[in-house]
Amino acid sequence: MTTRLAEAYIDDGYVVVPELINEDEVASIHNEIDRFRGGDYPISNSEDNSELDGILCVHFPHWVSEPTLELVTHPRIAAVLAEVTGAHIPFWDGRVKCMQSMLFLKPPGFPGQAWHQDERFIPTRDRSLIAAWIALDDATEANGCLRVVPGSHRSGRIWPTASHSEPDEFDPSDEAQGVDDGSEILVEMKAGDVLFFNGYLLHRSKMNRSVTTRRALVNHYMNAWSNLAWTADADRQIDPATHDHRVIVPVVGQDPYPERGIAEPPSEVFLRPWKSDMDWGAWDAARDD
Repeated sequence: MTTRLAEAYIDDGYVVVPELINEDEVASIHNEIDRFRGGDYPISNSEDNSELDGILCVHFPHWVSEPTLELVTHPRIAAVLAEVTGAHIPFWDGRVKCMQSMLFLKPPGFPGQAWHQDERFIPTRDRSLIAAWIALDDATEANGCLRVVPGSHRSGRIWPTASHSEPDEFDPSDEAQGVDDGSEILVEMKAGDVLFFNGYLLHRSKMNRSVTTRRALVNHYMNAWSNLAWTADADRQIDPATHDHRVIVPVVGQDPYPERGIAEPPSEVFLRPWKSDMDWGAWDAARDD
């Protein structure tokens, strides 16, 4: 039976579940940020961990951080995913897998990201991509909370994108064109709240204009039965009809393809920097939020 939570997710493309993560669990990720900064974990594209003060995001922290992995598979998050991820798919049995985590730091003065859809970066075959956006600080309008367009996921359309003209507001990622800003909803959250939203949902965030950070852990999941035609390697060519990315974490139910195996993740993470002179050309496959 379709639950009330699933109905809201199917209709609006997002749902917020308050107080899903407790204070101790939020604090554990705060501590992990300090460990990344202190050099406890290997970083592939930096030899100086002090640069963590100048980046937007740590990509794939769950590859090396056990507390982060624990939130990827958190029972309360998994329970929501089991209700909503494939609620639009007939005969879906509730199985869910995770392929990505991102730890956003967003200090004061850092930019947001213009209108976009996550499916542009992580394409699924059945519209089942879903983000779990875990607030690690209170997310407010002032510090750059997420903004969404309710219902914009329904058509399954990937909107055309082009460069934007607001470099002080947003990072250099392209912007979805023709979005009606007047239809956006601000999603302000308390630390420990979790926003679940569909991969086709239009969303954005603006610059952090406050004096506080707006940290968030964002994990991406999908229906475990669906092949994942995605690679974190921007230079690798794949066949979207047959490719199934296997650096995954089963989250709800067993992996339905045990014969394919689950690939071992790299033992290091990489950083998404924010510098005025940075080259964004190699980051297209990894940008988000």
